[in-house]
Amino acid sequence: MNIAMLSYHTCPLATLGGKDTGGMNVYVREVTRFLGMRGVHVDVFTRSQDEHVPHVLHDLGFGNRVVHLPAGAETWLPKRQLVDFIPQFAEGVLRFAREKGIHYDLIHANYWMSGIAAETLKAEWNVPVVTMFHTLGLMKNRIARSPEEMEGEYRINGERRVLQISDRIIAATLAEKAQLQFLYQADEGKIRIVPPGVDTARFYPIPREEACEAIGIPPEDRMLLFVGRIEPLKGLDTLMRAIAILRECGVQCHVPHYLAVVGGDPSASGEKLSDEMARLQALRRELHLEDLVLFLGKRAQDTLPYYYSAAEVLIMPSHYESFGMVALEAMACGTPVVASQVGGLAFLVQDGLTGYVVPDGDPQALSERLRLLLMDGELRQRMGLQAAAYARQYAWENIVERLLGVYSEVLTC
Repeated sequence: MNIAMLSYHTCPLATLGGKDTGGMNVYVREVTRFLGMRGVHVDVFTRSQDEHVPHVLHDLGFGNRVVHLPAGAETWLPKRQLVDFIPQFAEGVLRFAREKGIHYDLIHANYWMSGIAAETLKAEWNVPVVTMFHTLGLMKNRIARSPEEMEGEYRINGERRVLQISDRIIAATLAEKAQLQFLYQADEGKIRIVPPGVDTARFYPIPREEACEAIGIPPEDRMLLFVGRIEPLKGLDTLMRAIAILRECGVQCHVPHYLAVVGGDPSASGEKLSDEMARLQALRRELHLEDLVLFLGKRAQDTLPYYYSAAEVLIMPSHYESFGMVALEAMACGTPVVASQVGGLAFLVQDGLTGYVVPDGDPQALSERLRLLLMDGELRQRMGLQAAAYARQYAWENIVERLLGVYSEVLTC
């Protein structure tokens, strides 16, 4: 089986925590890797963002390739501009297939812009399209707090078009399936629930002292951890206010701790500093948390198991998450998770067993759950063990088997 995996706007090899990089990058990379282990050939097509990076890379193993195709300027571009270059990208995929003499049996599109490109490829190749949206524009608009955070009609219309041309839609959770049906009137018969997975050979409990040594912190440190992009929907302001409440309640005196934020670029200055990073740094000063909230910037994926294993708890205060892959990775490392009760997180985090879920945007409730975990080592250890055991059912081997079932189903229709 040959699969054309489309990841138009972001490369699966990109460093996480930057602009437009996160769970989807991990998803595309790991699905491709584990399909390769099953003898499935996958070519991942993505837009070239750096003319100095080779256009074809074999970094995913088993002969599977990442193909960087020029479409517009070979640099990072805002998503609104990227729409104009989708036809050029699709033509690049067709040209690559012709030049290599390869026939693809199926197209797996990731994100709606890849789905738009898939329509052209489907018409040319007469093969089925499987799409995973990863996030939904109408859901993001429901939680947007300013006009700048709203997704334009071009995206909503694009998503509706992709729903029409796709033969199967992969939803991460029952919640996402309901959102697709309620907000987009998606055809229920097309939707299949297959969550993302976790590489349990990479993400597993590491002895805490070893993890602390690997990332260069003292073993006595009590580190709370956030990992993700620095953008408003991640809810970092709620978490910072919760840290301030913990200090006001005296928890900091009894259990000294700090919050490490992995993601973004805190060293940038002037116009290069993102609006959200600037806002969060200003909030840190306003709350007098300079010594309690540390912005570490981006970290390589290979270092994340050490951060997860060294942390007391992983916090995801997001306003919206279609799944929450970071939470799954942390749980696989034996770290409890405290997360907002939204989207996939409400399904993934087992309240009272593998961590806690709290109301979205409620720093008081968040601080209370963090206080419990900081003050009770036995509770923290028990939840960590339960989290690691629960995460194992999401091993990529299991998830890819389910995904292959969807592929087989659509290929035999």
